[in-house]
Amino acid sequence: MDQIREPRNDAEARRRTRFTRLPDRIRIEDTVEERPAAPRASAGAAVTPDWWLARMGGV
Repeated sequence: MDQIREPRNDAEARRRTRFTRLPDRIRIEDTVEERPAAPRASAGAAVTPDWWLARMGGV
């Protein structure tokens, strides 16, 4: 029952070559990137008198 037929044209041959096997596995270690955290702003610089204006979008 497993009959292998020849591709009819170049597009079909490229498609068959591309999709006949699964892609290579990706290791979990390769999916995570570690970076140092950004330094926190000082307490005085975090809140300004107009903080609410910036937070509410100028409403």
